[in-house]
Amino acid sequence: MAWIAIADHTDAQFDAQGLGPNGARPNAHYEALPATLLVPKGSLVIETGLSPQRRPQPLLTFRQSIAGPLQISLQAIPGGGLTLVIANGDDLQHCAIGHAETGRTDLLRITYSWDAPARTGLIAVERTGSSAVTLFPVKAPKPILMRDLRALCLGDGQREFSQDVVYFAAATHIEPVGPSPTLTPETPIATPQGYKPAGSLKRGDTVLTASGQVVPVLHRVDCEKPARGLNRPVILRAPYFGLQQDITVAPDQRLVMEGSEVEYLFGHEAVLVPARHLGGAAAVAAPYRSGTIRYCQLLLPGHEALNAAGTAAESLYIGRIRRKPRLLAASHLANLDQAFLPDHGKSLYPVLRAYDAQVLADYRAA
Repeated sequence: MAWIAIADHTDAQFDAQGLGPNGARPNAHYEALPATLLVPKGSLVIETGLSPQRRPQPLLTFRQSIAGPLQISLQAIPGGGLTLVIANGDDLQHCAIGHAETGRTDLLRITYSWDAPARTGLIAVERTGSSAVTLFPVKAPKPILMRDLRALCLGDGQREFSQDVVYFAAATHIEPVGPSPTLTPETPIATPQGYKPAGSLKRGDTVLTASGQVVPVLHRVDCEKPARGLNRPVILRAPYFGLQQDITVAPDQRLVMEGSEVEYLFGHEAVLVPARHLGGAAAVAAPYRSGTIRYCQLLLPGHEALNAAGTAAESLYIGRIRRKPRLLAASHLANLDQAFLPDHGKSLYPVLRAYDAQVLADYRAA
């Protein structure tokens, strides 16, 4: 189970044996593929923005040029909605995603997952900066030819995708949706025994929260993601944010910020700021990598902030996913006992938007 294809407007990587941090093996995309080689279980992920245009706009279209059965059409429709059509031979999957599902957001992540042996599949739409996930069940999807996924990635067919599409990727596993890990495994996390790498902690270990409390780790979630778009890592630089060393995080990792200026500007004692909204010298994009990146995160009993190398970094926030069985079954927490999952309820602090985060940064710099 691995990511086998990643493509954006500057690069395309394909390797039937799986991509790593450095992308594909040399000349992997030239290797001959059996004409009948199938991917019985997998996922196609598309990260895209929505154009403000008031007319239908193709976002991603694909048709194999060598008689392959796969066809894809993703279109933005007036009012902020989307239509997705995936045809695989005589198997036709489609859904209409209305304005209520897309909302006002910079980016959407759309995941089509298929499990042909189990005769189940799913189309999931996730809004960035929100815990909202819309699920559309898929009945009896067919497996997809490996050569069709290669053609989609490398453009060996009639493929077009607009500038609004950030990237798309294909995997040979069912990609979870919903709450996702945002720390790299090397991130130092404060524990009663000192700092330990996040990736070494497990259920039953204890950590120190940013407020100094000792709490148990309920679970560590691990994943591998394409290092593109909202998964492209960000380096948070010391000594900003109280950091004792630089750390690398996902763009959606949120830091807890507090102080008199926070209370003055926003009327709260503390706020959450996603790393992607932290600019300037304090946070910089990590060096470009052509393949994947590993992330992990710790699930705690409450919605707590971890002490990550000296800064207050939000732990895994799962909201009330235990009350949403369909979303839970599609998430990174699917294998955990629902009865023992915490109920995080409302977020501990408000989450700043990009503009408000910049206002805070400018105020502190003044």
